[in-house]
Amino acid sequence: MQTAQIMSQAKTLTTTEIEQVLTFISAQSFPLRNRVMLLTGLWSGMRVGEIASLSVGDVTNADGTIKAEVRLTAEQTKGRQPRTVFLPQKLRDELAAYMALRTDAKTEHPLFITAGRKRFSANVMAQHFHYLFKRAGVAGASSHSMRRSFITNLATKGIGVRVLASLAGHRSIAVTQRYIDVNDEMKRNAVELI
Repeated sequence: MQTAQIMSQAKTLTTTEIEQVLTFISAQSFPLRNRVMLLTGLWSGMRVGEIASLSVGDVTNADGTIKAEVRLTAEQTKGRQPRTVFLPQKLRDELAAYMALRTDAKTEHPLFITAGRKRFSANVMAQHFHYLFKRAGVAGASSHSMRRSFITNLATKGIGVRVLASLAGHRSIAVTQRYIDVNDEMKRNAVELI
């Protein structure tokens, strides 16, 4: 039973796979939008539905600068609980570059728009990532891979599970622990602590 559960989880992306996807994106239509959507998932830990729900005003201050913290409303989250998402400086820089192209965007406009200039639904964005990963040659990856990679990457760097649970918006650390993909680097680091 436990093996089936592990096999059904989204793939955790390696650094090489992330670079592979970013390289693929750079040669496709809408490269900056797709790059920033991917990095938002990888570097903020937001769910694909949360990313799809973002409006320009969720991430920008009145002066056009990028916020350090995004306050998701209950309507934007899976658990219907408002939460704060912290954006690292490197993601704020990427969002600023993206927003420089969206000069006509108003605060109520969707942050990420489809080719038809409409807001992505959570389902359409999830499908978009599925096909993006597939065409980039990364087998087994899905939109949830970004979230798992975010949590696993921070766990690898020694961030405690309680902080990870809070960042992920999980009420239970048991849920967060299932996201962490134990890898050889983590095991090497662990034995060096002896």
